[in-house]
Amino acid sequence: MTISVKAIIGSTSSTSYNLKVVEYLRKKYAGQLDITPVFINDVDIFSVDIESNQPENVKDFLDNVRDSDAVLFAVPEYNFSIPGAMKNAVDWLSRSNFAIKDKPAFMIGASMGVLGSVRAQIHLREILTNPMLSPALLPNNEVYIGSIHEKMDEAGQLTDQATIDFLDNVVNNFIAFYSQRKALAEINS
Repeated sequence: MTISVKAIIGSTSSTSYNLKVVEYLRKKYAGQLDITPVFINDVDIFSVDIESNQPENVKDFLDNVRDSDAVLFAVPEYNFSIPGAMKNAVDWLSRSNFAIKDKPAFMIGASMGVLGSVRAQIHLREILTNPMLSPALLPNNEVYIGSIHEKMDEAGQLTDQATIDFLDNVVNNFIAFYSQRKALAEINS
């Protein structure tokens, strides 16, 4: 079984370490997770003025995320929080007829700083508790990759064995979490 995962890339930078980590995960776990990066660079700024007549880029973003088994949030940290573009994407998700409600999800975050986006992930976890969002977040498997520039080579391969081992563990935990949720849903249906 391969799980279809849409990875919302929280950075709009073409050189994003978070995108590089997602690409690493996409390649390494291809037999288990079918990870597709979802870019938020061109998603229009949320406004109630356009909510009922959503621009095509917003519809495409929402449909893309909706059409998945699970969601991966790749969370950079800007000024101790999530980037504005990621908040905008989440705002649209909150107005999307429950596109991610109860959908299995997990988070990763990488930064050149030692904390690896811990503050941004705390903020995002709080935002995602909104009843209009409420994905089923993998508990107790926070991925904060600090000093990423020292743990990844120029080709985008992780070189730090402790980080690789930790990601292996988190991915295995996510697959088990997803499988348990799917089995429970089948029993309850």
